Amino acid sequence: MRTQEVRTPRSVLVTAMLAVVVTAGVIVAVILLRQPDPVPDGEAGVPPLPDGVPTAPGASCGYSACREVGAMTVGGVPIVLLADETGKQGVVRIGADSVFPLIINDMGVTLTGDSLRCVDGATPVCLVRGKTADGSAAELFVSRGGIWRDPGKPYFSDAGTIALNDVTADGIADVIVVRHECPDAQSGSARCQAAPVLAEVYDVASGSVGCTRRYTAPSELRGWPDVRLTRADLRTCP
Repeated sequence: MRTQEVRTPRSVLVTAMLAVVVTAGVIVAVILLRQPDPVPDGEAGVPPLPDGVPTAPGASCGYSACREVGAMTVGGVPIVLLADETGKQGVVRIGADSVFPLIINDMGVTLTGDSLRCVDGATPVCLVRGKTADGSAAELFVSRGGIWRDPGKPYFSDAGTIALNDVTADGIADVIVVRHECPDAQSGSARCQAAPVLAEVYDVASGSVGCTRRYTAPSELRGWPDVRLTRADLRTCP
């Protein structure tokens, strides 16, 4: 009795091959999805925030979860500074649900535990500041009529000091920016860094209101690094 070889139909073979291809594709996709996001260029070597810093669900800080860096309460409103693990990307959360991305993220700041500074008063004011490669940068938040706004103008100090204090004695904190006075040299150059420094004071509503005299170093300013001035310290800026 002869036996006849039974051949598998071509349609069955094609179906089996497609199943293998689809399965392999799913495995590759799962592996790719589990890979961590790349770290942006220039952030390697930046020390992470300390362990135990609480994360902030629902807030986005660049390439990682937001962590609380600093917090203050002004006029009964909680102000929280949040940043990623490296302190290079941050946001400010005001109240329960108002979140402001920081303009100074694009200036290369590093946010730390002393980056948030707030002063209560007739007009509550908060300043977020951080070190950069060639100085310090800061961003202002102002409350008027219970509504917080970011004026959208960052401050930069090539001498590394930006402070918040009511210099004009009007009940509203002013921004103090310490800078090198070097009109004939490029900011950041060795010649400019060796030049004397002065502090320029900015009213949060009207802009610059004057400058101090020149000092040999920032540390000569009263209260440095949290500089404290009075109206009597000011004169016309050079």
